[in-house]
This record gives sequence, structure tokens and C-alpha cells, in this order.
Amino acid sequence: MIDETALAKKTIFSFEVFPPKKTMPIDTVFSTLDELKGLSPDFISVTFGAGGSENCGNSVAIARHIKEVCNVEPVIHMPCLNMTKADATFVLEQFQSAGIENILALRGDRVEGKEPAGDFHHADELIAFIRDFERGRTDGKSFKIFGACYPELHPQSTSVYSDIDFLKKKVDAGATHLLSQLFFDNSQFYRFIERCRIKGINVPIEAGIMPATKKKSIERMVSMTNAVLPKKFTDMMERYGDCPEAIRDAGIAYAIDQIVDLVTHGAQGIHLYTMNDPHIARKIYEATQSLFQVPPILNQI
Repeated sequence: MIDETALAKKTIFSFEVFPPKKTMPIDTVFSTLDELKGLSPDFISVTFGAGGSENCGNSVAIARHIKEVCNVEPVIHMPCLNMTKADATFVLEQFQSAGIENILALRGDRVEGKEPAGDFHHADELIAFIRDFERGRTDGKSFKIFGACYPELHPQSTSVYSDIDFLKKKVDAGATHLLSQLFFDNSQFYRFIERCRIKGINVPIEAGIMPATKKKSIERMVSMTNAVLPKKFTDMMERYGDCPEAIRDAGIAYAIDQIVDLVTHGAQGIHLYTMNDPHIARKIYEATQSLFQVPPILNQI
């Protein structure tokens, strides 16, 4: 399990990967992980199939590879909207059998053409369910539960304040660590942290950074997340968006600039959305690794 006490003494650096498409062999992500493990992440999270418990096999296999081969702690995503409670119990048992101890509890997205299962409507309900499941474990162990958060307005939310209220429910239910959705304007993240602290949300919050290396991918993600785009960012996309090599280099440079500013101002962690590209992750790691070796400031944001 991830040692929260140790993480409190340093700025956290972590990655996210996702299982390959069904038409691709699972070994493709293993080769990515074998490169990422050399970049000294504190943990690597792995996303989960959207359809329900039948899609957990690859994610569990990847999490086991992270833990047993890469010797890095895995954090496995668990979206609940399309799960029944029986599905959730089955998935948790799979995690337990595989020795996976860290879960990112999510509501998840609706699957087109499929009605939600109806047992879980929000992530805080899943978190409470996991805590209840733990009481029946015979090994006496518990999961470390992560929650997701939006520095900017959640696409389905009515206000930033209702977002914070829902986030507080997750923490009160048992989430002890938060990973943020991507953003491109650090000032939005700083305002979000201030709102969290005022609300009494005092668990570690990592800043989610996605390098803008492909124009179409970023446009799709922005449409899904309502991320605010600073003029510096839109100018970059307009200038280099049609040149794959240039936008990749510019996007990496922009992400590095974000990370330097975030760590300088006391961010507790950086969660890098790698898009399964170890080249990009390495470029960012090499440019910022020394920042994570400096002891954190006392009043972290």
C-alpha cells in the first residue's frame, strides 16, 4: 500500500496508463510500463473498462504487472455507475486476490445504449460500499481509497460550490487522497485548492497534467472537461497544432512549465496522464526530476 506518511515528506510524482484496445495485445502496455518504472514514480494508476465487472481482467493484470514486475504501487480505477453491488463485490474480491490495495473510486461515464445499473449514483456511495466490504475481510487489511476531483466546473455540475460539496462527501466517506482532472490554467487549480481547504478538505490533492501533444486529442478532452484555455495555450495550439512534431514539443514544454510553477507554489503532487507514451513521460521527468528531490514547503497548497 502507498505510504501516506512517506508521501507527506515529498512532492508526489505519479503516472496514469490505460489498457490497450481489445484488438491490441496486452503486452503493448507492459513494454510502456517497463520504461515508466525507471522514472521513479510513487505510483502508477491504471484505468478500468467502462462496461462493468466483466472488463476488470486486463486492468487487474496490468496492476499486478505494475506491482510485481515494476515494483511500483498500482492504483486501479473502479467506476461504479454501470456496476451492481454484486459486480462491485466481485471486482473488490478480484483486487483482494491480486494483492491490489489502492483504488481510485469513480462514478464513471454512461455507456451509450446501456442504462446505469442503478445501485450507485455517485462515487461517495462506492467509497462507503468499499469501507463496508472491508469489514468482512478476514485478512484484516483495508484499501487506500483515492477520489477524483475537478479544479474547474464538472461538466454536469451547476456550480463550483456544489462540486466542492460532492467532493467533501467523498472524503467524509473514506477517500484519503485526491487526483485532479486535467487543467491548463494553474490559477484555476490554486483557486480550487483554496475552496477545498476552506471546506475542510485537507487530504493530499495531486494536480493532473496532460501534455497537449495531439491537437484532436486535446480538443476532445477539453470538450469533455470544460477546461479553461489560457491565451498562451490557445496561441500554441493555433501556431503548432497542424504540425505533429512541433505540437508534441510545444505541448511537452507547456506541461513542464505548468509543473515547475505548481511545485514551486507547493503543490502536493503531480499526476501525469501519459497517454501510454513513455517518450513524453521521460522528457517531462528529465526536465523536472530535481524539483521532486527538494523537500516540500511547509504550507503546501
